[in-house]
Amino acid sequence: QVQLVESGGGLVQPGGSLRLSCAASGSIFSDGVMAWYRQAPGKQREWVADISSRRMTNYKDSVRGRFTISRDNAKNTVYLQMNSLKPEDTAVYYCKLTSYRGYEYWGQGTQVTVSS
Repeated sequence: QVQLVESGGGLVQPGGSLRLSCAASGSIFSDGVMAWYRQAPGKQREWVADISSRRMTNYKDSVRGRFTISRDNAKNTVYLQMNSLKPEDTAVYYCKLTSYRGYEYWGQGTQVTVSS
């Protein structure tokens, strides 16, 4: 059974930074695609960024240049470094693991609030 646990959320002022972490249990992490999603109040969950097993990355246009996704396979952990945060980045952030067989696993989410 794969479990994902996010951490690192919190309250930050506009222009500030946060680093989210997502730790995965199980042995499939290194072969899977890791992604971050977010869901703001009253809105649908949206994709933010992803990173392949070969560390190829993709970003939503609105976060490119501000957010950086990375992974440490030795620690079964994926990170999302978020800089120059804006109020519109406020959301619950979720990580997702897609295994090489196509199974999807989600974390429970961590709240990020950008406000002065």
